[in-house]
Amino acid sequence: MSGNNAIREGRAWVFAEANLNTDLMMPTRGYPLPLAERARLIFATYRPGWAEQVEPGDVLIAGRNFGAGSARPAAEILRVLGIGALVAETINGLFFRNCVNYALPAMECAGVLDAVTEGDTVRVDVAEGLLLNRRTGRTLRGPKMPPLLLDIVNAGGTYDRLRRDGYL
Repeated sequence: MSGNNAIREGRAWVFAEANLNTDLMMPTRGYPLPLAERARLIFATYRPGWAEQVEPGDVLIAGRNFGAGSARPAAEILRVLGIGALVAETINGLFFRNCVNYALPAMECAGVLDAVTEGDTVRVDVAEGLLLNRRTGRTLRGPKMPPLLLDIVNAGGTYDRLRRDGYL
C-alpha cells in the first residue's frame, strides 16, 4: 500500500464506548493464526459477527481513549480487515502510533460520536484533519496528521518507509 492514504471514504461503524482496549480487539487465541484469520476474530467477543460485515474502506468511529491497553498490533488487524480509517474522540497514544506504523489513517475528532450514526458514509482527510458526514453534510475538524507521520502512512507503514529510504 502506497500513495495518498490521507483521504478515505466509507461506511461508518460506531464503537462509542470509552476505553475499548487492544486485548478486546485482538483475542489471545488469535496469536498463532495467520494474519487474515486473526482479522476475522477482531472484536469477536464484544461484537460477534462484526468482522464478517466489514467491507474494504469502511471507517471506524470510536469514543474516548480508543485502543487503550497492551501494545498488541490491533491496528494492523483493522487495516487487514479492510478498515480504511479510524476517527475517535481520543486515541490512546500507543495505539495511534501503531496506526501510523501499520498505515491505518487515524485522527482524533471531538464530537464525532454526535456527528455520525452507524451506516453513514463519511469522508476522512487526516492530512487536513477533516471529517465530512455525507448524509448530513456536517463537517468536523480535528488535528492534522503531522507530515512525517503522514509520510509513513503514505509509504505503507514504518517498514515500507524504511525500505523505501534504503534502511532495510
